[in-house]
Amino acid sequence: MAVYRLVTPLKEEDVRRLRVGDTIYISGIVYTARDAAHKRLLEYLREGRELPFDLSNGVIYHCGPVAVKEGGVWRIVSAGPTTSMRMEPYEHIAIERLGVRMVIGKGGMGAKTAEACKRHGAVYTVFTGGAGVLAAQAIKRVLDVYWLDLGMPEAVWKLEVEDFGPLTVAIDSTGRNIIDEVVKMAVERKKGVLSQEHNALI
Repeated sequence: MAVYRLVTPLKEEDVRRLRVGDTIYISGIVYTARDAAHKRLLEYLREGRELPFDLSNGVIYHCGPVAVKEGGVWRIVSAGPTTSMRMEPYEHIAIERLGVRMVIGKGGMGAKTAEACKRHGAVYTVFTGGAGVLAAQAIKRVLDVYWLDLGMPEAVWKLEVEDFGPLTVAIDSTGRNIIDEVVKMAVERKKGVLSQEHNALI
């Protein structure tokens, strides 16, 4: 397992060399997007409308930040990750159609996202839950905010970050999904334990 420091916009060749378990630190531009933002992204795509921001070779962070406005300037107070599986119905489309190279969140994602990562050269990474203040410390400034009508947590925040992390690769561009592997392993072990207990009672 290796440690990488990457700068946006991300290059496909750099992303494709990442493997499950690698540690990543990101500098550059990161866009937050939760459920409502992803739904609107798809609406724009269906309607053929141009997005107000460019996600090509970019990073989506599953995050609903807490922000305050001081002297007309936004400041992020906390920016912890939200559960990524809620975005599973949408993320493969964002990777395929919008050219997203990295997704950050927590809790893992499913088969559609893993397949999109494999086909299009993207990765899913996880950031520690409950560490919102730590995440905010890596945010240098808010460059813009879009779709505030969705509410502060659901808006898309364009953030300039420096050494944002540590992020751990959970799905790589080979399609390997470590969280899925661990869950399957746990299920098999549970079956084994229950079988042993059953046999002992016979």
